[in-house]
Amino acid sequence: MHPLNTIRFPPRYVLASILCSFGGFLFGMDTGIIGPVTVMSRYVSEFGSESPTIHGLIVSSILIPAAISSFFAGRVADILGRPRAIAIGALIFALGVAMEAGAVRLAMFVVGRCIEGVGEGLYLGTLVVYICEISPPKKRGPLTTGPQLGITLGLMVGYFTCYGTANIGSSLSWRAPFIILACLSMAFSAASFLWLVASPRWLILRGRQSEAAAAWDTLGVGHAEREKAEIQSGVEATSQAHSTTVSTDSPATKSGFLDVFSRDVRTHTGLAVFMMGMQQLSGIDGVLYYAPLLFQQAGLASSQAAFLASGVSAIVIFSVTIPALFLADKWGRRHSTIYGGIGISITMFLMGGLYAGNAVHGTFGAGRWVVIVSIYIFAVIYCTSWAVGIKIYAAEIQPQRTRASATSLAHGSNWVANFLVALATPILLARSSFAAYFLFGGCTLLTVIVCAAFMPETKGKSLDEIEEVFRFTSSGSRTLGRAIRKALGRTTGSLAA
Repeated sequence: MHPLNTIRFPPRYVLASILCSFGGFLFGMDTGIIGPVTVMSRYVSEFGSESPTIHGLIVSSILIPAAISSFFAGRVADILGRPRAIAIGALIFALGVAMEAGAVRLAMFVVGRCIEGVGEGLYLGTLVVYICEISPPKKRGPLTTGPQLGITLGLMVGYFTCYGTANIGSSLSWRAPFIILACLSMAFSAASFLWLVASPRWLILRGRQSEAAAAWDTLGVGHAEREKAEIQSGVEATSQAHSTTVSTDSPATKSGFLDVFSRDVRTHTGLAVFMMGMQQLSGIDGVLYYAPLLFQQAGLASSQAAFLASGVSAIVIFSVTIPALFLADKWGRRHSTIYGGIGISITMFLMGGLYAGNAVHGTFGAGRWVVIVSIYIFAVIYCTSWAVGIKIYAAEIQPQRTRASATSLAHGSNWVANFLVALATPILLARSSFAAYFLFGGCTLLTVIVCAAFMPETKGKSLDEIEEVFRFTSSGSRTLGRAIRKALGRTTGSLAA
């Protein structure tokens, strides 16, 4: 017997999820590249030295186009299907990266980043939606964290690629990382278009039952799991058709993108948008984009040492994400968000307090080492809690009919917050050594309070069970709200009397 015949390959839905995770790798690699590249001597000699504001704008120029395109990514994925949306987004991303690699003026470099952002916004949010839709409930947690593992691997590869090319005696020192990224992005786009299977849930909502059954067979999902999904999708399709029939004079978009604000789903949408925005306001991309600057500020004087410290942080992040991926469903989304947020707040307030108390000195004292270690601890806590849980949660709490649009809206919120962090971090660091840390710590603490009050647990539940949890939570919140209003009314009346 041939050896290949004895090898047992994983189900197709697992392999498809792994391929989608490579899309996260591309995003992570770009994040790992852009910070080191913009402080390389060859880059600075070609484009000049910028102020902190201009530096922030160059790094963050990818993010607003990504935010805008992500608002429409759900609609594109609903019309064309998930795999085509992913492939088109990755192709646009590759073209933007290629423009950056060939840039001869700073304006051309920035335009390339903007084009790259359009593609990134189109494909990145759709990855998690697609994995969520093709995965059985018991496997959904680990598989939907795959893109996050890809991001951390890409981050590590990006940092060390720049570390390896920094001493090349030409502009290839900063162009080479972008050339590699462009080639990988093209390959991912082609693989997504040719190999990914249409989402069976998407096919069911379009009445293509026989194609959906064939897709389930191809993906290797068992009959028990697919029956649950088909019942749920069928009910939602009927509900959607009914609402469209009732409001025939409404604009066509009412049952599309604007449906994320309808009464029965706006709680899901609002919570996802809030959590995805606040995920970035924890300061994670301030650390990832500007790690060399943070380490230099803490006392690592040489740029080579700062690059190496940034690469080590990427190794640490990647290493802790691997066990977090497998433990995602055991920890639960609620606990990891709340306890992880408390840990993130403590590290941020500690670093801010050390800088505010003038306890960090560039050449001596223990303060600088406490800050350096705290940066690593912050990254570890974030990657084992918020990075893993929040993106899964934002996608899985959405009903089928609004999942793509609501998840895209949540990712748009994430991109906007990411832009603010990427723009503000170098400005804050230049004007105050501690302001950024207190800002990010305060935002994280606020998120912990909100999630403790309004975030129901979804661990191990099927998508329709999650819907039931939200119905119960929403009715409880409305009852609590009415009780508070009554109490306030009685208090006001007694004061008036």
